[in-house]
Amino acid sequence: MPKKRRLATAIALVCALTALAAPGTAWADPAPKPSATPQDPPRTLDEVSRQIDDLYRQASAATDAYNLAEEQTEQQSAQIVRLAQEIVLGQEKIRRLKDQAGATARMQYRNGGLPLGAQLMLSGDPDSFLNGADALRRGQQAAQGLLGELNRTQADLTAYSKDATAQWKALEANRVKKEAAKKDITAKIDAAEKLQSQLKEQERERLAELERKKEFDAQNAWLSTGILKDIGGSASEQGKKAVKFATDQIGKKYIWGAAGPDTFDCSGLTSQAWLAAGHPIPRTSQEQWARLPHVAVKDMRPGDLVIYFADATHVGMYIGDGAIVHSPRPGRTVTITGAGSMPILGVVRPDK
Repeated sequence: MPKKRRLATAIALVCALTALAAPGTAWADPAPKPSATPQDPPRTLDEVSRQIDDLYRQASAATDAYNLAEEQTEQQSAQIVRLAQEIVLGQEKIRRLKDQAGATARMQYRNGGLPLGAQLMLSGDPDSFLNGADALRRGQQAAQGLLGELNRTQADLTAYSKDATAQWKALEANRVKKEAAKKDITAKIDAAEKLQSQLKEQERERLAELERKKEFDAQNAWLSTGILKDIGGSASEQGKKAVKFATDQIGKKYIWGAAGPDTFDCSGLTSQAWLAAGHPIPRTSQEQWARLPHVAVKDMRPGDLVIYFADATHVGMYIGDGAIVHSPRPGRTVTITGAGSMPILGVVRPDK
């Protein structure tokens, strides 16, 4: 099979499998409300608010799992393509080596089937014998080298094959993870939206007020610690570019799993902002927290990422003056809010 055809076939198989793998708490309102779910139905607007908050938090955690599986799937697909290319090249190399070995065998056959050493012994010419002995030594070395290279190439092909098999299995495992996370995300968002849809218009307005008050109170409590007196760092040049990109997206819709250009989830916004600044970072908020350098909250500067909640399921970008830009949750748009409006886990600096 021609080289280009074999490579195209290998990549086609990769593409086929890749296609299989491919997408706040508030103060209490005593008025009773209709049941939203068969389990623990909320009775007050405050309980509705907490339940909706919890559902979106769970959806956010599932979104991180989905995004991580998606990122790993892309890496594994690229690795499989590379391995397929290596296998094709290795097969071509083995073919050339075997052709060389065949040429040597055919030459020996033309010389009567006798090895070169035997031919020299029977020549009866001392000078020819001495010259031929040197040629014989070089020929033996070449043959040994040919055999060694053939064995190494075959070993490489075996290793490539094993690695490709492992990557296929990992790819399939991530496909399963993605599908499970997708179902979980959809279920949680649907449940939250169902709760909201069962509220009357006045109740929805009241719910929005409760959420705004929660954020306002949390931000005020954070600022009352005097934290802004300590925060005064200047953004790096890359940080300025990241902040500009993120703030340019204000007003665009939150869509889970999205990383632009028209919609974003929380970590999609921050990862794309730093990519635009020329400094790629991990895709998910949990990976950003796990893999990027940590800095103290008092030392943060514009462009740094503020990670929220104990499970690192939300992230925003600090833009100065105690504020962040972030993509909050389904039904919302990219916006600016107080850096202390949610429980801060910590701060990371991509370009430290």
